[in-house]
Amino acid sequence: MKSLLGVFLVTIATPALAQHNHGAAVQQAPADPHAQHQMDEKSADPHAGHDMPPKPSEPTDPHAGHQMPSAPATDAHHAHAGHEPGIPDPPVGPPSAAALSGPSHAADAFFGAATMAPAREVVRKEHGDIKSGMILIDQLEAVIGKGKDGYAWNAQGWYGGDIDRLWLKTEGESRFGERLESVEVQALWSRALDPWWNLQAGVRHDFRAGRDRSYAVLGVQGLAPYWFEVDGALFLSDKGDVTARIEAEYDLRLTQKLILQPAAELNFAAQDVPELGVGSGLSTAELGLRLRYQFVPEFAPYVGVSYERAFGDTANFRRARDEKVGGWKFLIGIRSWF
Repeated sequence: MKSLLGVFLVTIATPALAQHNHGAAVQQAPADPHAQHQMDEKSADPHAGHDMPPKPSEPTDPHAGHQMPSAPATDAHHAHAGHEPGIPDPPVGPPSAAALSGPSHAADAFFGAATMAPAREVVRKEHGDIKSGMILIDQLEAVIGKGKDGYAWNAQGWYGGDIDRLWLKTEGESRFGERLESVEVQALWSRALDPWWNLQAGVRHDFRAGRDRSYAVLGVQGLAPYWFEVDGALFLSDKGDVTARIEAEYDLRLTQKLILQPAAELNFAAQDVPELGVGSGLSTAELGLRLRYQFVPEFAPYVGVSYERAFGDTANFRRARDEKVGGWKFLIGIRSWF
């Protein structure tokens, strides 16, 4: 009986003792509410005490932990060029006399002059003395207008090197079934002024029915800004009259194969030339528009229109001969080169 009473008393006393101890623990808790949280985090980190590498998402400095020297105040030119502070620029001047004292062709001493001379000639030809040529038929067309239809052409070709070339030009027109109305041929020496322009000088001869005439020619031909092809020349005839001509055209690519080409030609004269029907000042002007389809670069048929008009005394000469002062023409032709 006493044993059962003792067990009963112990069972009742144990919860009361636990409640007493819990209250004491609450009273002894630290004032910082995060103290236990910090301890739990440290105890929960399995890598506690180890140095951790930086997170991949954070940029790393390869020089972290190194003492970096302070950048001296240097000249901006040196900083840009990458020179070390205090090191002067290398001297700038002509080569020393020793650099020019050797033989002109040192390879001759090893391979012999007889072997190296042909090799040098090959290099000279391949790097500056290449000869090439081209023939361009810019216009070969049927001309359809009021009256009898005709035909016309405008072609040129050249042969030579990068600087000097022989240049040939020809143009003319006539009516179908009749003898040639006018033919012009020029033979010119062409000298490159720069990569874009050539100075041209030579002779021109016009074949006309009973009115042949020769000219001295001085002009320029080249590529103006915005890709305008320009050809201008002065002509001094064997009769002493002076005339001038300027032509310009532009290739407007609508597609890789379809090209629209506007063109203009102006002719001037310093004096009246009645036997040729040419008056002083602006004698004639012609505007053209040609649309060609380039099957291959060397062959392109086209259709187009042109308008030509005479001015001043030139128009008066035409009226006196009962000729038209100007008018529209429809064109069908081909453009080719080789």
